[in-house]
Amino acid sequence: MRILMVLTSHDRLGDTGQKTGLWLEEFAAPYFAFIDAGADVTLASPKGGLPPIDPKSRQPEVRTEALIRFDNEPAAKVALANTVELSAISPSDYDAVFYPGGHGPLWDLAEDPNSIALIEALYAAGKPVAAVCHGPAAFRHAKAPDGSPLVQGKSVTGFANSEEEEVGLTQVVPFLVEDMLRENGGKYSKAENWMPHVVTDGNLITGQNPASSETAAMALLRQFKAATHG
Repeated sequence: MRILMVLTSHDRLGDTGQKTGLWLEEFAAPYFAFIDAGADVTLASPKGGLPPIDPKSRQPEVRTEALIRFDNEPAAKVALANTVELSAISPSDYDAVFYPGGHGPLWDLAEDPNSIALIEALYAAGKPVAAVCHGPAAFRHAKAPDGSPLVQGKSVTGFANSEEEEVGLTQVVPFLVEDMLRENGGKYSKAENWMPHVVTDGNLITGQNPASSETAAMALLRQFKAATHG
């Protein structure tokens, strides 16, 4: 099984002067879930190379087993430091795609034509497309094969407005993930702030927040297995 993980290259949190980027847990937990399942994982980003990592995702209070493992596995660090440029990726080479969050995707992946084309191609080919937390920002302009918004009529989740409010960034982000999913016709649901919540609707898999990252990855693996083994 060949899984593509698409990571942000954007490092500026609006006009705040603060840094943002990839939320490390949302990369690490799914990455190890895929590797442990025997998948061949490729990492890509709009600019290639090492993606910016949100410094807040390195704070001790959000440290998880996956992050401890990441710090102790040189191969994972090398993989993250050498993401492939998204423009060089061929969708047909992959069986599924996974989008971790962090606030970065709100600025770059939401608007990236290569990313949009990739999502549309994999979904049209009946392959699982998954995203967690702010990762579903990448679905903003993606269309289903019939030309409607990808999430229209689908059960979905993503970073909740109430969570964005709690971190104080409602007025900083270019759009709110929950609002965008609803505006595009998605049937949005959420759990309490920071509680795991993953929604699978056919080949579209979404997770609400960092606590949902590993569960979303496992849902992708289950969906792939169901699709290939009937």
